[in-house]
Amino acid sequence: MAVIDYGIGNLRSAEKALCRAGADARLVTTAAEVGAADAVVLPGVGNFGRCSSELAASGMWEAAEQAAGSGRPFLGICVGMQLLYQGSEESPGVPGLGLFEGRVSMLAEGVRRPQMQWNLLEVTRPGSVLFAGCSEGAWAYFVHSYRAPVGPETVATCDYGGTVAAAVEAGPLWATQFHPEKSSALGLALLANFVRSCA
Repeated sequence: MAVIDYGIGNLRSAEKALCRAGADARLVTTAAEVGAADAVVLPGVGNFGRCSSELAASGMWEAAEQAAGSGRPFLGICVGMQLLYQGSEESPGVPGLGLFEGRVSMLAEGVRRPQMQWNLLEVTRPGSVLFAGCSEGAWAYFVHSYRAPVGPETVATCDYGGTVAAAVEAGPLWATQFHPEKSSALGLALLANFVRSCA
């Protein structure tokens, strides 16, 4: 399993959490390694524009795009989820990978930004593979100021000044706005579901 290392944030925490969930996960820095992996993880923290530009500058943009559309298991985390959309108002004119329609927007007026807290998830798609075996009333840890649009790919939401897309799933393409590696038992269960999907 390849965790794309494109110079953004602390990627080791995602790698270690995946290993705890049973994956043979490692950080990779070349497109060839991404292409050869049976599953791919795209983390991301901070600014959408910087993540987008660093992904391109690293030479990994096309590899990530191909992996996400290849039918192999793919997991985006935090800004890695936002990058799956067409763009973000945080960085006008900067493209996302465009796997999902719509643009990322700022969290609602009247709430503290970023949302940096545990929040209650509502799983909105019965039968979601990502959330298989997870109990109702699960809590996840969020750190973000922008949100992806709620669409047909959305499988879980939370309430933070309105409905916020918390996770998406389209076949083997999964992503979470929250950090599963920081979300205790729930996060480990979701990562284990992802690892099992690679079997």
